[in-house]
Formats: sequence, structure tokens, C-alpha cells
Amino acid sequence: MAVFLDRLGRLAFRRRWRVLLMWVVALVAAGTASALAPAVPDGSYSMPGTESQRAFDLIEQRFPGVNVGGSAEGASAKIVFVAPDGQKVTDRRNRSVVDEVVGRVGKVDQVVAAADPFEADSVSEDGSTAYASVTFEVKAKDVSDAAKQDLEQAVEAGRDAGLTVEVGGSVLATQPSGGATELVGVVVAAVVLLVTFGSLAAAGLPLLTALIGVGIGTATILALSSALGLSSATSTLALMLGLAVGIDYAMFIVSRYREERARGRAPEDAAGVAVGTAGSSVVFAGLTVVIGLAGLSVVGIPTLTQMGLAAAGTVALSVLVAVTLIPAMLGIFPRAVLARSVRRAGSHPSDDDGAKPNTGSRWARLVVRRPLPVLLAAVAALGVIALPAARLHLGTAGDESKPTSTTERRAYDDLAKGFGPGFNGPLTIVVDAATAEDPKAAVTATAKEIAGTAGIVSVSTPSFNKAGDTAIFSATPATAPTDERTVELIHTLRDDRPAIEKATGATFMVSGSTAGNIDSDQKVQGALVPYLGLVVGLAFLLLLIVFRSVLVPLKAALGFLLSVLAALGAVVAVFQWGWLAGLLGVDQTGPIMNTMPIVMVGIVFGLAMDYEVFLVTRIREAHLQGERPGQAIVSGFRHSARVVVAAAVIMISVFSGFIGVGETLIKMIGFGMAIAVLFDAFVVRMTIVPAVLALLGERAWTMPRWLDRLVPQVDVEGHALTRAEAEHPESGPGNRATGSHRPAADEPQISQSV
Repeated sequence: MAVFLDRLGRLAFRRRWRVLLMWVVALVAAGTASALAPAVPDGSYSMPGTESQRAFDLIEQRFPGVNVGGSAEGASAKIVFVAPDGQKVTDRRNRSVVDEVVGRVGKVDQVVAAADPFEADSVSEDGSTAYASVTFEVKAKDVSDAAKQDLEQAVEAGRDAGLTVEVGGSVLATQPSGGATELVGVVVAAVVLLVTFGSLAAAGLPLLTALIGVGIGTATILALSSALGLSSATSTLALMLGLAVGIDYAMFIVSRYREERARGRAPEDAAGVAVGTAGSSVVFAGLTVVIGLAGLSVVGIPTLTQMGLAAAGTVALSVLVAVTLIPAMLGIFPRAVLARSVRRAGSHPSDDDGAKPNTGSRWARLVVRRPLPVLLAAVAALGVIALPAARLHLGTAGDESKPTSTTERRAYDDLAKGFGPGFNGPLTIVVDAATAEDPKAAVTATAKEIAGTAGIVSVSTPSFNKAGDTAIFSATPATAPTDERTVELIHTLRDDRPAIEKATGATFMVSGSTAGNIDSDQKVQGALVPYLGLVVGLAFLLLLIVFRSVLVPLKAALGFLLSVLAALGAVVAVFQWGWLAGLLGVDQTGPIMNTMPIVMVGIVFGLAMDYEVFLVTRIREAHLQGERPGQAIVSGFRHSARVVVAAAVIMISVFSGFIGVGETLIKMIGFGMAIAVLFDAFVVRMTIVPAVLALLGERAWTMPRWLDRLVPQVDVEGHALTRAEAEHPESGPGNRATGSHRPAADEPQISQSV
């Protein structure tokens, strides 16, 4: 591996302009294809294998062309009217205001109908609240700005007349823009890179190559979206993770190139060694990321599968960019990427300069001297933070999770207050009476049985299909959609189904948005442990090949699990329990978005393995060159800690930028990703890893002989390159980098048994 990548790096260095032209042509071609491709289809969220999905499929089969739930065809909204205290919306003056607003809304462009709440029986029992259902001829994203403005003016007229008027639904909902936060992340990345490398060229190179890789990846996804049926959300994860790993991988290779130049290598030799060593780490780190993302397919949710595979393809492309375009760009700027002090001096520092102590080696020396106390303290701290994860409650957040400053949230609260908390999440009951002797009587009996179930406050009149053998009606729970009692109610209805079927002769299924969300929550929660087992198991095998050790991959896997559990614990404490919620601007606590933990696991797994592979390969490389275990840890940290810290700081800054967004869900994702990277990079990789390696000593780099014979030999650290130079010093100008390492003055002389 190292020899092959060394040759690839040298070839790209010599053919730099051709390689650059190739990637530019690829970027232009992908961009052109995406521009000419048909429009990206709307996402169709399905949940195969669940009862709610089977019910929805039956509705599509038995009720062709019917818009179920207002999502398949045009957009829908509810205009909610609340009378002042002591008054009713049915009072003459208030009723005239409602009629005027509904009349104006009915004339708005793209509005098909605006139902009169007094004729549609949409008035609360106490008369304080009423709502008008509005149907549009287009989907929410296609509602014109002019139509939105006319709707807002009609609503404002009702408010001016003294009523409280709010609009529920997604028509007026404003989606938070990620452009500003992404720009902040790029700016922070540029600053960190500049501080790390001390060179504008070295700081700009990772950004440039990462953007090229992400640009090609996302453009390709958009170009294939229509043909493959990919949703517009598919490219989101690919963009986020592609940018993250693209910067990381470029940093690793550029850092190694600068190190080899500092050792006296010629530019081409330094580029070859950088790609052969750091590039090998990049390839295997990229494979672990691909494993984590492709593993999302085991969840069984098509949307997650698409997102995972698209992001995996983008990461693979980022790896290819790193091992080809980076050395080509180094060929174009062989000296510009070096530190300013080196360029001004016109010479390279000596090997002794490269062995001088820095912050990374000092920290490693501290951990190596006291490994057991450091390990216990770090594990205990993460363990305490992880405790709230045991109370994780997954859910699918709706308008109830939005800030109270939004009209959607206020409409939700007004409807809950006027019509009961379960009004915002009615259950859709689909009755299949095709085998019943009297279908209508069977449906009526089924509706009566369900209406008598504890926790159901009302059922609607059943609506039959043309054949008269299938009916749909709504059942309104007494509790809110996210209430645990609603979950228990759905389970009760399904558990009582055999008895009801026996009594009525018809079968039924419980569906609707509330039941669908609950089914989704349970499916994701059930898939979380198998998904963790899959990605951790495959990564263990891959790292077993990379490090030729059993204990090192085991330590990496356990450390990842610890950091993920701690991150989930922090998310639960803030967004579910409300700790520090005010500080982060969280207006409403509640369930954790069901797909958030599993997506976070996939992303953090990839980044964690990046740091693990790059950090530990440098330690193993030093060990293979003859250093004792403790010295190898200090050497590895001296060479790699600064780059790993810079990469982690960039990722934390990018993810933290989303905490300032108004949407609670976006805050949750940003906070979860940022805190997970913080725990994994600084506590697990920079603290627990050296402590465990110090305690294991030589045992960390051994494995049973029978297993050693089975595991293929893969040179990631570039040991073959070093050995070749030692045997044939005249074949390359880099022989100054060979030979046994002379420990720096700050390195502790640690015995072989440590």
C-alpha cells in the first residue's frame, strides 16, 4: 500500500498540470450535468415493514388519487382564530371578522379552498377557538411569495380586528438557511489552518481541494437524483461530511509533506513519502468512514440508505482527491506551503529541530508518566456524562418543538388549548372490510369499539372507497402526539385488534402521522444497537489489518462507544431534560429526533476513526523504527497531535455554528455533533488512547501467531519505504529520515514493560 501510494504521489507530482486539469474537467462536467438534469424530486419518507406504512400503501391502493393527510398533493394549512378573553368566536362581531379573513384567503392565488369553520363544525366546545382548513393547488415549497404575502395580509387584518390569528402548517414556515453557518465554518477552518501551518498556501490548499471534492460529489448526486429517485435531502449529509473529511485528509498529507521537507527531502520525494505514509492512513480512515455510512442501510429506512450511500461515495471521492490532487498541488507550490520561517531562511531545519518538544509531546509525556490515573479520570468523566443516555426518548418533532416566536408553534398551542392536546395528532384508522358479510356494518362496529377505547375522545364519520369495502376515519387521542400515553394507546389498539376483528369481521390498521412517527421511532431505536455492532465490528477487522494488533482495534472501538454514549447523554440532558437549555437558546424540550442519534453515530464514527488511524499510525511507525513503547507515544504525538487538534477544532466550530439557528432540531444536530467530536478527539483519542497504550506497552502491538498468519500484510506506516532507503541509501535523497530515532530531550526514558 505505502509503496503503491508513494509511486502514485510521485506521478501526480510530476504530472501536476495534467492531474489538476483532470479534476477541473471532472468538476465542470459534474456541474454541467447537475445543471441540465431534471428537477430533484420531493422526498417521499417511507418506513417499510411498519404497520403505518402498510396502512398507507392500502390507502393508495383502495383510494386512488385521494390526498391522504394533505402531503401527497397540494399544501394545506390551518388558520386558527382565538377570541379575546371572555368572548367567543361565535359572537356576531368576531364571526364577521372570521368570515372576512376566510373570504380573503379563499381569493388568494394558488388557494383551492378555504373552509368556513362555522359550516365545517371547526369550533371548539367552549366557543373560544375556531380554525379554517386551507388547501393549495401546489406543494408548500411551490407556494409563491405573492400568495404568502396575501395570506399574511389577510391574517394581519384579523389580528387588527382584535382576534388572535395564527397559521399552522408549512406554508408560512421559514426554513433556517445553512449558508451563513457553512460560511462561518469555512472561515473558522481557514483561520485554524493558517495558525496551524503558518502559510497562506498551506492553509488554502486543504480548503481548495476539499471544495473541489465536495463540489464534484454533490453535483454528481444532484445529476443522478432524478434518475435514481434521490430526494433533495440526500446531498445534505454528503456536503457536511465530504467537507469535513476533505479538509482533514488534506491536512494530514500536507503536514507530512512539510515534515519530510524539514528532514531535507527534495519536493518530489517528500510528496511521494507523504502520500505513501499519511496517504495510507487517509485511505484506511476513509474506508472506516465508508463502512459507517454504508451501514446506515441496515436500518431499513430508504431515506437514510440514500443519504448514507451518497455520503459514502463523496467520502471515497475525497480520498481519491487527497492522494492525487494534493501531491499535484504540492508540485505547483513546492515551497509556498512551507512555514514562513523556513522559506525566509532558505534552508531546512535539521533533524534535531524536528525532534524538539512541543505541546503535543509534553501532553503525551504527562499521560505516559501517569497513565492509570489519567485513564480512570477520563473514563469516569465520560461515564457520568453518558448516564442520561439511558433515558433517551426518541420522537419526531413537529410544530410543538418550534420556538414560540413562530406562528406555527402558536397555532399548535392554540389548537391544543381549544380542542384538546390530541387534536394535533389524530390517528388514521384504515378498516379493510373486504371479507366481511356486511362491510358497512363491520366498519361501524369497528369505529364503535375504537371509540370506546380508553384514551380516545372522539372518532370521525367513516369515509368509504368506491367499492365500499374499505373505510377511513380519524380517532382523536386525549393526549399529545409526543406523550408516552399516546404510544401506549396505539399499542393498546393494536393489541385489541384480534378481539375486535373477531367481533366485527373486519380488520383494521392504525396509521397517520402520529402512528407513523411512533413506528419510525421504534424502528430506529431497534436498529441502533445492530448498526453500532455492524460498524464497530467491521471497523475492528479493518483496524486489525492496519495495526496488526487485537488490543489496539478493541481499544479504538470501545473508546468510540464511550464518546458516542457521552454525546448522547449530553444531548438528552440539554434537549430532553432542559439542562443549560436557556444558555443555548432552546425554547422547548422534548423527545430527541429519531434519526439524529443514528446519523450522529455514522458521522462521528468516521471522524473518530480518522483521528485514530492518523494518530496511532504515527505511534506505530515510531515503534517500528526501534523506539520503546513510551517513547513511540511521545514521538507520535509530537508529529501528529497538532494536526489532529486542528482538524477537531475545525469540525467543532463548523458544527457549533448551527447551535445559533432558531430551529430546535438544527440546534440539536449542531450541538450533538460538536460535543461528540469534542469528547472523541480530546478525551478519547488524545487522552485515553495514549494512557491505554502506555499501560499495554509491547502487548499493544502483538497478536496471536495463528491470527498473524491469517491477516494480510498491509504497510500503512511506510515501513517498506524506510527499509528500502536503509538498504539502498543511494536510491533516494531521503536517507536522512532513516535509521533509529534519537529521542528528544523531553521524552521520558520509559522501560519496555510500560
